[in-house]
Amino acid sequence: MPLDDEDSTWAIELESILLDDCTASDIYAVCKGKTIPENVRADVWQVCLNVQNKGNQMSNFNEIFDLPNQNSLREDVTVFVQKLGNDEDDKVSVASDLESVLTFYCKSKNINYSKNNGWIELLLPLLNLKLPRAETYNLFEQLIKVYVPKNCNKNGAPFHVLWLLLQYHEPELCSFLDTKRITPEQYCLPWFQSLFAGTCILPVVQSMWDLYFQQSDQFFIFFLALIMLINARELILSKKNEPKDVIIEFLINMPCALETEDVNDFCSLAQYYAHKTPKSFQADIAPVLFGNEGPSASSKSVTQALCLPVSVHELVENATMEINPDSEGVRFFLVDCRPADQYNAGHLSTAFPLDCNLMLQEPSTFATAVQGLLNAQRQALAANSLAAGEHLCILGSGRMEEDGYVHMVVASFLKRNIRHVSMLDGGYIAIHDYFGNHMVDCLEDHDSSRCLVCAPNVQLQPKDRIPPKTNTTSVDLFNKLSAAMRSKSQEVTGKLIDYIVNPNANSPVLERHVSKNDRNGKRYRNVAPVFSIDEDNDGEIGLEELTPDEENAQEIVELADWLKNPNVVKHFKCQEVMMNGYMHDAYLVITSSHLVVMRDEEKRKGFAQIIVRRPLSSIVKITAKKRHPELITFKYGMPEGDTLVIKDMDRFLIPNAGEATKAVSNQIVKNS
Repeated sequence: MPLDDEDSTWAIELESILLDDCTASDIYAVCKGKTIPENVRADVWQVCLNVQNKGNQMSNFNEIFDLPNQNSLREDVTVFVQKLGNDEDDKVSVASDLESVLTFYCKSKNINYSKNNGWIELLLPLLNLKLPRAETYNLFEQLIKVYVPKNCNKNGAPFHVLWLLLQYHEPELCSFLDTKRITPEQYCLPWFQSLFAGTCILPVVQSMWDLYFQQSDQFFIFFLALIMLINARELILSKKNEPKDVIIEFLINMPCALETEDVNDFCSLAQYYAHKTPKSFQADIAPVLFGNEGPSASSKSVTQALCLPVSVHELVENATMEINPDSEGVRFFLVDCRPADQYNAGHLSTAFPLDCNLMLQEPSTFATAVQGLLNAQRQALAANSLAAGEHLCILGSGRMEEDGYVHMVVASFLKRNIRHVSMLDGGYIAIHDYFGNHMVDCLEDHDSSRCLVCAPNVQLQPKDRIPPKTNTTSVDLFNKLSAAMRSKSQEVTGKLIDYIVNPNANSPVLERHVSKNDRNGKRYRNVAPVFSIDEDNDGEIGLEELTPDEENAQEIVELADWLKNPNVVKHFKCQEVMMNGYMHDAYLVITSSHLVVMRDEEKRKGFAQIIVRRPLSSIVKITAKKRHPELITFKYGMPEGDTLVIKDMDRFLIPNAGEATKAVSNQIVKNS
């Protein structure tokens, strides 16, 4: 196709800069993502991959083809070359180059060749450049080193990164695939291993790689994969009645439909979504995806994340930038989901408060608060406020034992298919550490005697929940956003703030709770329990973490055999909800005389630890939430006159809560 005047101008300029020592950035400045003319593509790719002066590494190849699985490699090369349709002389030449490059690569890296690893497909666009074999090898080696994600294995990091991105931008589609038990590794492995060369026709791959290499973005493969899914969103969702394997086959082959004229739009959309995605997670996971490092603490925060993690540095930088209405970048709307006690002891002035405890303790108030949050967000966006942001960043405490409820809040947002939900990595602790000595200037109402970072052993009681003071210090970093946030959200958050200041003002205490150290009576034994299923909201849970019975500590059993015991009446998989909100996967086992809580042993598959045994005779009350009937609380204690003294309690999220409570009640009645 002849070039028009504009194309001719930049093509000439491109040829000119290639004569000098140029870089990928120089090339991108001239080409601006356009497809590279065929006559200079080889030179451009070598510059962009920085191999133009790498020399002849294959001079070290002894031409001995003796890999342990050399026959397998040769067979794969032969099958692939036969599909190309070239004449016989070309086939022999291509097969020879393929086998030589792959054999030398395996030997030089001291690795084994494995079938279907994408290498042959990666080499095809490089061979099409018709370069000397040594230069082809240099391009191939660098391509794998720089752009092909590492750890593309079962539950590998690349697949979780794509899952996080899909959930961030298209939670409904992500949820659909999760429901079908279709994970990214089942359909995008060939995309990642060959950078789409294994599923797209050659002209499409060449145009795609032209842009890919110009912008030098290792993570571009993830956004190309994301757009592949988003573009086919309606088609995928329409297959809800199709078998799982049919959907997976459809997903794998989606790139085959790309035509050359689609590439520019396809890549432009990928760039757009890259700009609309928080960036900080990339720095943490890059060494695992594109380097030789194993998982670190920071990379695990990505690979094990419930939603996309955001660093405190990115949050602060984002909050202090001047807003640009035409910007394609990310603007955060910060939501502080810590319990009210912690919020009142120090918080960012820009954070919308949403007490995570409300979700289970006051679900109707929580629903009102969430609606207020979304209204405040919409109002700020409509007014083009400095506090505006369509990207929700959830802030927890940063302490695992407390953030279980915060994770439930995040999950509830995702269940509602709310887009752009992220979570601050490290939570409030990360913010606290980030500001350091400037904390007083940057945090509202910070009280070091009550702050759980400054005083980690502090126990905040209801009587300590005093109204926040007016902070007269200037908040240097956040003052612009603070004023805008308050002006837009004051009305909708009024009722919620009232609850945060005094959450128990209108809540009667239903029962007296005693601590585990209270010795004013022996454990209740052999007395008929005061038993009921209470569908009203529970009273406040005791503030202390309850511990297992001492005699049961560290009791390890083989799970399958133990459950076959004739004394076992029923057992249920569930989640044990600790008093601080943290949750453990567990089994609730009902025996003829006891309620037993067990957890899987992490290091011994098939074994479980007995956490606690509760005599059925000690159960005095079973309660369930009206709006969360699967959240069941078992209370243990004794009657004192007309009242109940609650000594201990266990709380569980049980999918089959009705069946579980019925089984417990039947056994209690049977034993009474």
